Amino acid sequence: MPKSSSTLLIGGAGFIGSHLAPLLAQNGRQVQVLGRSEIAQQKIPTIQYIQGDFNNADLLEALVKQNNEVVHLAYATVPNTSFNDPLLDLNENLPPVLRLMQLCAKHQKRLVLLSSGGAVYGQSQSVPIAEDHPTLPISPYGLTKLTIEHYAYLFSVSHGLSYISLRPGNPYGLGQIPFRGQGFIATALALIEQNRAVQVFGSQGTIRDYLEINDLAAGILAAMDHGQVGQIYNIGSGVGRSNLDVLNTLAPIVAKLGYEVQIEQLPARPFDVAVNVLDSTKLMSISGWKPKIDLQDGLESLVDSLFLGKPKAS
Repeated sequence: MPKSSSTLLIGGAGFIGSHLAPLLAQNGRQVQVLGRSEIAQQKIPTIQYIQGDFNNADLLEALVKQNNEVVHLAYATVPNTSFNDPLLDLNENLPPVLRLMQLCAKHQKRLVLLSSGGAVYGQSQSVPIAEDHPTLPISPYGLTKLTIEHYAYLFSVSHGLSYISLRPGNPYGLGQIPFRGQGFIATALALIEQNRAVQVFGSQGTIRDYLEINDLAAGILAAMDHGQVGQIYNIGSGVGRSNLDVLNTLAPIVAKLGYEVQIEQLPARPFDVAVNVLDSTKLMSISGWKPKIDLQDGLESLVDSLFLGKPKAS
């Protein structure tokens, strides 16, 4: 798919969007970012930041009409919190996306959906997980994400919606906010800095496909440039690492700065997907994209950015 000249990022001021927006601008796109919070204007002339509510129908339609494609990054819940109120998870996330699909179909704009590479598949029957793996979510979050994908297909058939769906692994990197119920590495580093123990559920913790945020942004761009309408693409490293693996990799890195990794071992939780490792062959074959930053290098760079120059807490 050729590059579009203009892209709207909904929820684009968040962790993923803050890395994706500059990359899109560097690759020739005019970018609009819609977010609820006030954002200091970055010094990138091809990025326009707009403070507004995704649920404002008039604003949303005006922005959709101005762009060639829309990337939907906004989501109101995370896997852990979705269990607290499954109905809220559904109501907060599904209706706004359905309105967005209607608008994109009406104005013939391509929609790029960021789904979930872990939650939609559920417990893996084989690894690495390809896009045709059964989808049996075990969380309300995963079920809502999968429902959104199904609605996109429905709108493509009934309203001519042009869309692609992307299923990323577990991104980590600079700018990820800890203690949100998502982002094990960000939370682990925050706890290490505070001299607190990191909780690991089960003997090793869950096994995940960790992807440095710049690699994820590059993967999203590759899918936008080369992906076929109506297709689903995994974006992952293809390497599975347990929570304990991550902490063992972090330990010598933070030790150089005087920090220690403390672990609190807890029983496994029934709602955690045990193993999730993604097969990204489909995206690689059409675009040439592949991850460039291995976990060791990514963690060293992240620790340097977050810890250097800070006094160690007593």
